[in-house]
Amino acid sequence: MVTGPTDASAVAAGAAGMAGTPPDRRATPLEFRCQDLRRVFASPRGMVAALDGVSFGVRPFEFVCIVGPSGCGKSTLLRIIAGLLPPSSGRVLFGGGTGAAPRGGLVVQEHGTFPWMTVLDNVAFGLEAQGVAVAARRERALEYLHRVGLGGFAGHYPAELSTGMRQRVGIGRAFVANAPMLLMDEPFGALDAQTRWALQGDLLEIWSAERKLVVFVTHDVEEAVLLGDRVLVMSGRPGRILEDIPVGFPRPREGLRGTRPFGELTLRIWRLLEQEVRRGLAIR
Repeated sequence: MVTGPTDASAVAAGAAGMAGTPPDRRATPLEFRCQDLRRVFASPRGMVAALDGVSFGVRPFEFVCIVGPSGCGKSTLLRIIAGLLPPSSGRVLFGGGTGAAPRGGLVVQEHGTFPWMTVLDNVAFGLEAQGVAVAARRERALEYLHRVGLGGFAGHYPAELSTGMRQRVGIGRAFVANAPMLLMDEPFGALDAQTRWALQGDLLEIWSAERKLVVFVTHDVEEAVLLGDRVLVMSGRPGRILEDIPVGFPRPREGLRGTRPFGELTLRIWRLLEQEVRRGLAIR
């Protein structure tokens, strides 16, 4: 179970959600712990275990990346943490088990913009749902559009933007509502390398200024090492935590690409994943 109330309205159109507190400059410190999470789904061939015995904790303001083979339950895990999907067993404890489960921002690969809303209104959506006055929410949304490089596109519609620009809208919407927790499910997975690198920099710049807890799912091992304080490596299905690897490199890390320490850590993670991928192929 997830302790405290949950709210599926934390995610709009499968994208960035809204916070449950007024929009201050910094979110309230938050921590949580997953305890022995298991999730089973019914299928035509019987019951399928997506997660089994997943346990880990995330401290306030940490940036934790999760990598694992395709189909290992990474997205399922994020939705359980967000309170959008109940675990079959186990629980998520917020604030040491004494606090309520917060609403969080969820950013997914599909970016989830509302096509009938302008870029400005898309970013301001969470603030509107909180009851923030029109002038105040548009002012704050415009500030974040400038921070993600879209200040000149406030009056445009999503169809007029590139895929990378629409993903910037999702990032702005997640941060503007000041959710204490940001859950990101392969947000840059569909982007070309140049756009991905630019958005990684944008994300880290905003996160550094407005520190909040981030859980970031990716298939890109270099991205995980570049962004994360820790990297959780998951097994193939049913997903378990194989290793919890600290990333000790100081920030910023752009200059570390191509260096021996960066390459060694990346290779260590790749070797863990390779074993799981080969195991999965053998099972098939």
